Amino acid sequence: MLKGLAVEAPAPSIEANEPGQFGRINVMDITPAEERGIFPARVELGEPFEMTAQVFIEGRTKVGATAIVRNPRGKETMRQAMTCINPGLDRWTVMVKCGEHSDLKPWEDGYAAVKRQLGEWTVTIEGWEDTYVSWLHDARIKVRVMDDVDNALNSGAELLARWSATPDAGLTARDRKTLEKAAETMADQTLSAEDRLAAGDNPTIAALHETHPLRDGISPSQPQRFKVERPKSSFAAWYQFFPRSEGATIDPNTGKIIQGTLKTSMAGLERAAAEGFDIVYLPPVFPIGVTNRKGRNNTLVAGPDDPGSPFGIGSELGGHDTVDPLLGTMDDFKALCRRAHELGLEVALDFALQCSPDHPWVKAHPNWFRHKPDGSIAFAENPPKKYQDIYPIDFNADMAGIEKEVERVMDLWIKAGVTIFRVDNPHTKPVRFWQDVIAAVTKKHPEVLFLAEAFTRPGMMRALSYVGFTQSHCYFPWRNTKDELEEYLPVTNGDDGYYQHNTFWPTTPDILTAYMRDNGVAGHCVRAVLAAMGSPSWGIYNGYELIENKQRPGFEEQIDNEKYEVKVRDWSKAKQYGVAEMLTALNKIRRAHPAALSYHNLTVLPTSDPNILAFARHTPAELTGTGQADTLIVVVNLDGHNAHQSMIHLELGELGLPTDRPLNVRDELTGREFQWGWDNYVSLAPWADVAHILSVQ
Repeated sequence: MLKGLAVEAPAPSIEANEPGQFGRINVMDITPAEERGIFPARVELGEPFEMTAQVFIEGRTKVGATAIVRNPRGKETMRQAMTCINPGLDRWTVMVKCGEHSDLKPWEDGYAAVKRQLGEWTVTIEGWEDTYVSWLHDARIKVRVMDDVDNALNSGAELLARWSATPDAGLTARDRKTLEKAAETMADQTLSAEDRLAAGDNPTIAALHETHPLRDGISPSQPQRFKVERPKSSFAAWYQFFPRSEGATIDPNTGKIIQGTLKTSMAGLERAAAEGFDIVYLPPVFPIGVTNRKGRNNTLVAGPDDPGSPFGIGSELGGHDTVDPLLGTMDDFKALCRRAHELGLEVALDFALQCSPDHPWVKAHPNWFRHKPDGSIAFAENPPKKYQDIYPIDFNADMAGIEKEVERVMDLWIKAGVTIFRVDNPHTKPVRFWQDVIAAVTKKHPEVLFLAEAFTRPGMMRALSYVGFTQSHCYFPWRNTKDELEEYLPVTNGDDGYYQHNTFWPTTPDILTAYMRDNGVAGHCVRAVLAAMGSPSWGIYNGYELIENKQRPGFEEQIDNEKYEVKVRDWSKAKQYGVAEMLTALNKIRRAHPAALSYHNLTVLPTSDPNILAFARHTPAELTGTGQADTLIVVVNLDGHNAHQSMIHLELGELGLPTDRPLNVRDELTGREFQWGWDNYVSLAPWADVAHILSVQ
């Protein structure tokens, strides 16, 4: 402390011992907040995300804010300065992350270190009085008008000296000496007022204030909890195929189809890995019922050679715990999983909690099914739709017994190599049922993930995410216009993304929209770009590479649907379309760019043409893991038939980009390079380029 100078009392830190008590600085309205104080927001390990808060103090005193990230053991892992984005509303924001991103799979060496980082992290927002900025604001004015200069500069000298001795600032020895020397110069009354002020008002001191500020009156918020989940809980690329079609052939003698098996399905694994996917998703592989078996295209009567729907589960051969003998054995399934793991692929298995009339549960547990007054079991229906080959389960009589059986069955498949369950129609079962099952399964196998195939009301979708569904199908296939996408992308990549991790699928066995039907190869590439870059999680149903886009008349699904028949595909034809190359390129881009990892960094960009959509993803340097900021600018022509031109505006400063020079950008799809700035002209023709994915160099 400098001798002879009066010491002003700094703002004290006032303990808040009870929930709701304020500290010396006021911190309120933190987002994301724990829903109902019970359900913490969910993020993947190392996923950058945004937090905001109101931080303020009385009067005109300046404040600052800092986000402190702590791991499940309470150790501080990140300290990040917040930025005031709306002074009138005292709104501050920051991007942080919990831990470091990893691509390690649960069975790989080193995963134990990943596992130790999972669990409940906290982020605390610390408000503090920014004594330096408050002083500097007044001192500049007083020196300019020569009013009470000595008191202002002596006060500044005392402040700098106190700053140099404050442990919280985390200063190096060199930094402390810099502040001590500046304080001595500022206190030297033989110098001019301007020179004295300059000692504490210069780029060096400003840089220290930015990185190691003097924080008076530190007032921490209540810690906000975050559930940090394993790799692939958010950032994932899915690939679906039917094992019975993979490797299927036509018998040259009889003309009949010889279905594929788990052994021939190895080819599907190889294709998924070659295209850069990291999760292979299989429909149910269980025996298929005979009673009321569906025929081709969902006809009510099956022909003698019709295999039936794999969702009509169960026969005299077994139920949910049995491999369909036509596909192979449990040993074959385990071998498939082993090969998938060798290729770096996780195996996701469809878990449809429904039964054919022939399922063993029907006899063993008749009380698990809803009966009509005449004593017969009611088949599934959603009037006017009827599912004569399926008995829906009734959860009212013995939910605990059904839970126990489902946990047993899931445990069996997990031990065989499954790490993810894609659950069919979970919204038609009690939320509490899934809460109990997922809690029991993940307590024993914390690495297991769950995807909800739920197309329903927002409340149900949110509830399913609360109880443990790590990802979810969504309405992306029906968001095709510019207006629809500009509204939908910020929802998926906004506050909803802390709970509902939407995975974007352009098509599924159940969904083939008019856009996919009408826009050919270009349309398939457009929707692939939007899916891969519009959400951290995306998926492709095989056959996409072959432009399988003919609808069943009157329905938004494929004709000759694979759900009801075995498909024989000629994969050599994929090269003529180039879609497989696009899928491979997109997965490569995603893996190379940290900006693609997060549900919380997307900004829609203004464009002048109704068919040109543009958005950016930006992750600041301190969160990428590379030390370099990462920005991707995605521009898509939504018209699969005509060329379009557009001006695209960038708010460079808001995106963390330089404002004083042109940007060098590289198209990750073609390798071409351009210079961009505030306003940029783009022309895209579907026969040449359906999109640009530009990385800022």
